[in-house]
Amino acid sequence: MRYLSTRAASPDASAKSFCDILLGGLAPDGGLYLPESYPQITRAELDAWRGLSYADLAFAVLSKFIDDIPPADLKAITARTYTAETYGYCRDGADAREITPLRWLEPGLALLELSNGPTLAFKDMAMQLLGALFEYVLDKRGEEINILGATSGDTGSAAEYAMRGKHGVRVFMLSPAGRMSDFQRAQMYSLTDANIFNLAVRGTFDDAQDIVKAVSGDAAFKAAHRIGAVNSINWARVVAQIVYYFKGYFAATQSNDEQVAFAVPSGNFGNICAGHIARMMGLPIARLVLATNENDVLDEFFRSGSYRPRAAAETHATSSPSMDISKASNFERFVFDLVGRDPAKVRELWAEVDAGRGFDLAQTPYFARLAEFGFVSGSSTHADRLATIRATYEKYGVIVDPHTADGLKVAAGLRSAGMPMIVLETAQPAKFEATIQEALGRLPQRPQALLGIEQLPQRVETLAVDVQAVKDFIAAQLAA
Repeated sequence: MRYLSTRAASPDASAKSFCDILLGGLAPDGGLYLPESYPQITRAELDAWRGLSYADLAFAVLSKFIDDIPPADLKAITARTYTAETYGYCRDGADAREITPLRWLEPGLALLELSNGPTLAFKDMAMQLLGALFEYVLDKRGEEINILGATSGDTGSAAEYAMRGKHGVRVFMLSPAGRMSDFQRAQMYSLTDANIFNLAVRGTFDDAQDIVKAVSGDAAFKAAHRIGAVNSINWARVVAQIVYYFKGYFAATQSNDEQVAFAVPSGNFGNICAGHIARMMGLPIARLVLATNENDVLDEFFRSGSYRPRAAAETHATSSPSMDISKASNFERFVFDLVGRDPAKVRELWAEVDAGRGFDLAQTPYFARLAEFGFVSGSSTHADRLATIRATYEKYGVIVDPHTADGLKVAAGLRSAGMPMIVLETAQPAKFEATIQEALGRLPQRPQALLGIEQLPQRVETLAVDVQAVKDFIAAQLAA
């Protein structure tokens, strides 16, 4: 399996192996890595995979994309990553051995629980694997890496908990100052591990993400300081997320003749991008329901063909803050497929995006093809979230976080008779207590190990939205 950049002028010249792209983020030309072609899953393989444990299913899926790690080593990595001990924060008696238990709310409507890991968010599903892969490859190569990332709330803590104490790895994580929940801030900023550095920037997530891209785009600085990435632009994270689409499908169906729909709360397009790839591989997904909050850039595209990233001043601070994103990094991967994997067209479109504009495909043959990919979309507001959290609790006795509420709200209007709708749960409600309190007049239950986390001492450096300031901070820490 070889990988190419979405913007590569000469695919053959840029093709790389999995381990070559694992430690980086953006390709040198500014594009994102994707396989030269998506592996196709046969009916016999689907039948054989049904009933596998999560770790064994992860090995089966990852083996389709990774051929430069010996199979025995890859199997050992998935076995020690996906354990009931690591993903043991299940609620209401769910079986931790399932890793991602499926919870039926009513016939035809289910939640796929993805937030049973150490930071109570779906990002743990990929980040724990990424930490193990990083350590394996760095050990084999005798190298070190300095990870630079940006988070709107959950990626940062998931990355830090996955990488804390890992030898050969340092993490520099940017977050938007004052735009995360108290719990999210406490999870990140209370870590005291010597290899973890938190940087709060006085701006939005998009500002932080732009800094990461700018630093990663400086080839000389990146090489000199051994900069790598764990944001959702990292291909290994996307491929890890493909696994739970297969697991969710098997859990919701009786045979591989059935089709399902997945509803996915979406900000940076990484989570639903994995679903798109699973569908392209042959998993019987009829619909991918994309749910946004008030920052509805992606919903606008799927409805109109116009992609208009917003400036920081136009990006709303909402009660589902991990989706407060107006420039979705992984969207480029889908557009690459939409335009027939034409890197010249992607370069043309993203020249407009990178210049602070956008593009409109409404009157093009590309937009006419959109239905082939199974996407539908919708958006949600603060009032919708409160109403959905309240209704879900009253009807099913289940408390959901505000992002999952966005998914449930949009899914409700797009269900089809006879087809299971699987809503991806993105976080546990304990991470967003203020919104749950507002909706229900009570606090959600919090795991015993995380009681009082907000009272722990916090360690964070606050910086302006300034690429050079971030570079200077990294250089100073590495020189210390």
